Order: sequence, then C-alpha cells, then structure tokens
Amino acid sequence: MKKRLMPFITALLIPSTAFASSGLNSGDTAWMLISTALVMLMTPAGLALFYGGMSRSKNILNTIGMSFLAYCIVSVIWVLWGYTLAFGTDVHGIVGNLQKLFLNGIKPDTLSGTIPEYLFVAFQGTFAAITVALASGSVIERMKFSTWLIFSVLWATLVYSPIAHWVWGGGFLANDGALDFAGGTVVHINAGIAGLVMALLLGKRRNYGKAAFFPSSVVLTVLGSALLWFGWFGFNAGSALAANGSASLALLVTNVAAAIAAVSWMVTEWITHKKPTLLGAASGAVAGLVAITPAAGFVNVTGALIIGLIAGLVGYFGVFVLKQKLGYDDSLDAFGVHGLCGIWGAIATGIFAVKSIGGTAGVLEGNLPQLWIQVKAVLATLIYSGIMTAVVFFVSSLITGGARVSEEEEIEGLDSAVHGEKGFNL
Repeated sequence: MKKRLMPFITALLIPSTAFASSGLNSGDTAWMLISTALVMLMTPAGLALFYGGMSRSKNILNTIGMSFLAYCIVSVIWVLWGYTLAFGTDVHGIVGNLQKLFLNGIKPDTLSGTIPEYLFVAFQGTFAAITVALASGSVIERMKFSTWLIFSVLWATLVYSPIAHWVWGGGFLANDGALDFAGGTVVHINAGIAGLVMALLLGKRRNYGKAAFFPSSVVLTVLGSALLWFGWFGFNAGSALAANGSASLALLVTNVAAAIAAVSWMVTEWITHKKPTLLGAASGAVAGLVAITPAAGFVNVTGALIIGLIAGLVGYFGVFVLKQKLGYDDSLDAFGVHGLCGIWGAIATGIFAVKSIGGTAGVLEGNLPQLWIQVKAVLATLIYSGIMTAVVFFVSSLITGGARVSEEEEIEGLDSAVHGEKGFNL
C-alpha cells in the first residue's frame, strides 16, 4: 500500500517544491490577489459613492464619473509608463528609468519578492488610480470634464509616479529612512495638496458661502465610506506584500483607528453643533483611515487609538474651522480630510513607531531624528506636489481652453449639461 501511495504523494509535493525553489509563495500571492481586488473596489465604487453622495443632486453623476474615469485612465497609463517611472531602476533618487516601459522584460514567472511582478504592478496601479481620484473632491461641480481627464494623465505621470519612487521605489526619501507603510505621503498628502491647489486656481463655486449646498444623498456617502473602509484592509494590510503578521497587525490597527476616529468626529460635532450627524461619522472614519495608513505596519494598537482619536479632531478642524476661516472652496474636503490627516499620520508614525514591530523606533522609544525624517518627507511632498500640480493644471487648462465650466453649465448642473444624463429621475 505504501509503495502504491508514493507516486501520488510525490506528485503532490513536486509543485510545492518547484514554487519554493523559484521563490514564489502561493499564500502571499493569493492574499495579494485579494488585496488588489479590494483596493480596486475603493475608487470606482467606494470613493465614487462617498463623493457622489456629498455633491448636489444635479452633479452626482459628474462627480462619480471623475472617480470612475480616473481609475480607467490611470490603469492604462500605469502599465504603459507609470510603473517604470515609479519602480524602475533608480535615477539619482528622483525617478525610475524607462527599462520597464510597457512592462518590458516582465513575464508571468518574474517575481517581486514572493509574488509575481505582474501582481505587484496591478496592486500598485490601484494606488495610483485612487490618488488621482481623491484630488477630484476639491474641484467637483465646476471643473471641465475634459480638463480633468487630461489632468489625470499628466498628474499621474509627473507627480504621482516620481513621489511613489521617492518613498517606495528606492528614491531619496526611502534612503533617508522615511516611513510610509501604505501611502500617507504618496497618496493622501499628495492628493490633498493637489486638490487644494486646484481649488484655489479654479475659484469658488457660484454662490459658495451665500447659499446652502445640500448633499444629494447622505445614504450613498455612508455606504461609500463603508466600502472604502472594507477596501482599506487591502490597502493597508496588503501593503505588507505578504500573508504574515505584519499584514494582520495592519488590518487590526486600521480598523481600530477608523472606528475611534468616527466616534471622535461625531462627538466633537455633537458638542459643537448639537447634532451627531452620520455624514460626520462617515467623514471621521475616513479621516482615521487616512491617518493610520502611513503607520499601519509600524505602530501597536495603543498608537493606533491615539492616531485615530486625534485624526477625528484634525479632520473636523480642517472642515469646520480652517476652511471657513480661510474661505477657500474645497468642495468635498479632500485637503481637510486627506491632506491634513495625512500630514498628522505621517508625523505620528515618527512618534509612535515601535522597533519590535516595524524595525524602526519612533520618538517615544528615543529615536528623535525619525520625527525630522518624517517632517522632511511631508515637506518634500507638499512642495513638489503643490508646484507641479499648478503646472499640470495650467497645461491642462490651455489644452481645453480653460478649466472651468461656463456659468450656464454650472447653474444647469454638470450631469445634464456635460453628460446629458440625470442621477435621479424623481
């Protein structure tokens, strides 16, 4: 009986042995396939609903379309040239070379760590797409759709890809030791400051500050935030690039930070405005998710609780204090939530990082220089993204004959004026 079973047992073992010798880990690969799908869900579904519900009913489809098409466009340019600019061989710490243009040289058996490089390309592409889409929240209801599409191509190429290289592709911030587990600087600060710059250049919406702008559906926004929360497990835990303890920690602290930030924002609003709104709770959850993103693989649960608690306060301050005091029209608070909470999260990573978890100690463990490294990464991202966003915005505007829709289109609503459709037929 044993002799007859041996060939069968050997046949079962051969594939595992082959994978082990090649470096491919099937468990890591399966987890990263799932994570990539989770992060994909965040842009054309989660963010689209989150933003769409907060826009006015006459602009809901246009708002959703900006996220949906950003995902489509960036997905294409990422495999053509974005990936190699971000993850190609380093050129002076600034950008990757063009060796992997059109994914040249990558094959199904080419590995990135323990997973196929094709899978790593796909995973990172979802990050690039959502970063572009996040910035749209600052300019909805008044930006030309054509300008937005051209802006998406140029910004993903000239802004996102280089900054991703600085932090994750072997660039100068990575060499400095900057900590960004899943995208505090690369994604959220980057998108937040880009949104603010565009909002300032584009100007305020008609009657902004004079008339009340009511969201079309808080229900859609809350559902969108829940989808974002769900997808964020792939966003943060997937950034471990393996099915391991680091991924498990990232998933846990992500959930904890989002939960306490939702409560923090809601209670603050309850105290100051006497009403605990669901819009505030949903926004708080996203604020917590943003803040924990750079720290997810570096902090323990205590750190996550503090980061999330303060993130709810920071987001509330950005939306209800800073924006009103300075008077800029950040339509859906891309800067107030993603920019400011991203800054807080990046700095907090340098404070609460635990060496036994992520290999680098923070200020609380006596590593004061890490705080300056984090601040340097924040400043570099703010300065480069801010300047280059303005350049890309002006170029996009020139190509389309101006970036702003006409007053007539703004009054009519962009769903009807631009797309010939209605989000709600009531």
